[in-house]
Amino acid sequence: MNIHSLRFRMTAWYAGLLAGALLVFGVSVYLGLERYLDWTLQGTLSSECRTIGTELLSQLPGKHSDWLQTEINEAYAPEVNARFIRVYREGEGLIYLSGAPKDGEFDPVQIPLPSAEKRDGLRQIRLGSGHHLLINTMTFTTPDRSRFLVETGVSYQQIQVVLHGLLLTLAIYTPFIVFLAIAGGYWLMRRSLQPVDKITERAEGITSTNLSERLPVIRSGDELERLSTALNRMIARLEDAFQHINRFSADASHELRTPLTILQLELEAMVNNCAPSEPLADQIGSALEETNRMSRIVESLLTISRLDAGDAKLERIHLDLSALVISTANEMRVLAQEKAITLRTATEDGVYVEGDRTRLQQVIANLIDNAIKYTQECGTVEVKVKSEEGKAILGVSDNGAGIPADAIAHVFERFYRVDKARSRSSGGAGLGLSIVKAICSAHGADIGVASEEGRGSCFRVELPLFGGAENRETAEIGKASL
Repeated sequence: MNIHSLRFRMTAWYAGLLAGALLVFGVSVYLGLERYLDWTLQGTLSSECRTIGTELLSQLPGKHSDWLQTEINEAYAPEVNARFIRVYREGEGLIYLSGAPKDGEFDPVQIPLPSAEKRDGLRQIRLGSGHHLLINTMTFTTPDRSRFLVETGVSYQQIQVVLHGLLLTLAIYTPFIVFLAIAGGYWLMRRSLQPVDKITERAEGITSTNLSERLPVIRSGDELERLSTALNRMIARLEDAFQHINRFSADASHELRTPLTILQLELEAMVNNCAPSEPLADQIGSALEETNRMSRIVESLLTISRLDAGDAKLERIHLDLSALVISTANEMRVLAQEKAITLRTATEDGVYVEGDRTRLQQVIANLIDNAIKYTQECGTVEVKVKSEEGKAILGVSDNGAGIPADAIAHVFERFYRVDKARSRSSGGAGLGLSIVKAICSAHGADIGVASEEGRGSCFRVELPLFGGAENRETAEIGKASL
């Protein structure tokens, strides 16, 4: 998972958690407000019933018949406030009934009296409009022993209006808040992960050839700084280990050269002193061949080790890659003719590079030799040179046996051979492509291979293109030296 996908995933998680938290908060506020408004409404209705019963009905015997109606209308204005108020006196009947509210939501005349079993308390009545009317009923007894039934009610529509307003507010502002939170969270995530981007980019560029480079240390005082410091220490340990391995390979190869040379000379002397018919001559000759093969392996290992360690001296000059390819291919035609292989070159004029002529010639020769070895008789090997997007492209392709898909990733490894028996018979040790890889790395070039088993292979080398007009004269000198 890269940094960009991590950034998006963390932002998505943050947005999801925030949206979930806002949803829980909205539901909690809605339910809490609904319960609070219902409780407040019930308290208001109870207070109105108690006020009418204790303060107004106790004064009723000494007042005229219209006094109660006037007091209730002035105190509560039922028609304006959409209130339902009814006062019923046992034995006498209805003594007060509020008028219909101005919005016409309910008709007070149509509201039934409470049942005898459940007179006191709250009850709900469903109205024709689909809304509910909440009514509170209380029974009072005045000092003159008169019993009154007082009812006050109000529609739930008022609560629904408030709750609907709350839902509308949440529906409008919640997405806006989530959007702002996502944008802000992404910005903060991008800013906080920007150092990780730098570390990742630098880490992707560190290979075995440039272990001297280090990751940027973010001076933040947190885990990120400790991580970058720890990674740099690990890279330093890897650099020491690689240098130790390269030094060991170079030293071992160097120390083996002298005894192998001595052994080779002594075997050659023994062959010269033996009669050709003696069986010992054949055994010594076979040992001499193996000694020569070991010498080539040691020399190749020494070359690779020096190139990897940066100790190999490269004589960098500006040269014409096309001319170098043509001259090298002409030298390799003898090997191709032995197998009746057609060796073709297709080069573009004026492809100049900067590098060591001998080493680059070794790359070309090794790639052509490798193509010839693994191409059947009467096959074709083609070498191309062209410039493309500021790079010099060297391609060596054949129509030979090809490379199995599972072996492509290992062809540049030391001592790796796809067909070990065939490589052994042809004198190969699996170091030719390793040398090519080391030389390319020393020149800042990239090498890759595309192959299909049974249809051939194509090796592609990309070198930095040298295009300075002021240095063409030097390049022509390199060309003339070929």
